[in-house]
Amino acid sequence: MSHFIQSIFDLLSGLGYFGITLGLMVEVIPSEIVLAYGGYLISVGKLSLIGAVVAGTIGGIIAQWFLYWLGKYGGRPILDKYGKYLLIKSYHLDVAQQWFLKYGSGVIFTARFIPVVRHAISIPAGIARMSFARFSIYTTAAIIPWTILFLYLGMTLGSKWNQINKAASPYVTPVIIIAVVFTICYALYKWKNKKINTN
Repeated sequence: MSHFIQSIFDLLSGLGYFGITLGLMVEVIPSEIVLAYGGYLISVGKLSLIGAVVAGTIGGIIAQWFLYWLGKYGGRPILDKYGKYLLIKSYHLDVAQQWFLKYGSGVIFTARFIPVVRHAISIPAGIARMSFARFSIYTTAAIIPWTILFLYLGMTLGSKWNQINKAASPYVTPVIIIAVVFTICYALYKWKNKKINTN
């Protein structure tokens, strides 16, 4: 781990719960790593599990609200120009938009568990002016279990929390498969209802 990243984690550790919230809001470092470090802090008694879950959920939601509002008030041109500064590539936006248009607003929940579209899916929701209340509910419902999973893995790993990618793989892969299957089933359900209503 680079000295710069370690310095960030030292800063987050000093900020306690707010450090987790801030780390997830800014997303300079992937959320999985921030949460794993939070789990490590729980394992050494610096944080409580409930407090870390609340802090992680708040930070994750605020980060997605920001992307939603950016999509709603800035649109695709702004994101194509400045998205790189948010670590969001045009390719990620293209895939996220395709998913949102194809599967509808329900994908806001399932996409949170799928690489590539996970972080960018809030943007097409904003562009499409999806109900902010519904967006917030779907987003929160997905962020809570994701937060708990990586905090738990960080607790289990302890001082080896930086090995989170390897440790998470047996858990994340099945979750991704289930999320994809659920998304397809949801799309088929929507298509079937639409077909019945047009007949």
